[in-house]
Amino acid sequence: MALEGGALVLADKGICCIDEFDKMDDSDRTAIHEVMEQQTVSIAKAGIVATLNARAAVLAAANPLYGRYNNKKSLSENINLPNSLLS
Repeated sequence: MALEGGALVLADKGICCIDEFDKMDDSDRTAIHEVMEQQTVSIAKAGIVATLNARAAVLAAANPLYGRYNNKKSLSENINLPNSLLS
């Protein structure tokens, strides 16, 4: 059995581009947030426990709510994402 890293692990020391970030599940966004903070991915699968490096910059694209950007609202309000993910 072999461990295979996802996009952030494969982008180690590079850039990971993510499209449709606003349509991602909350659990996936939470996982990405943790990886961005710790720069590692911890995996426990089939008795194998590993920590993989994920030292990548994340460039994400998201669509505004209701299909239009509202200049009177902040960026986080326009795309409905927390400020912690926008830094």
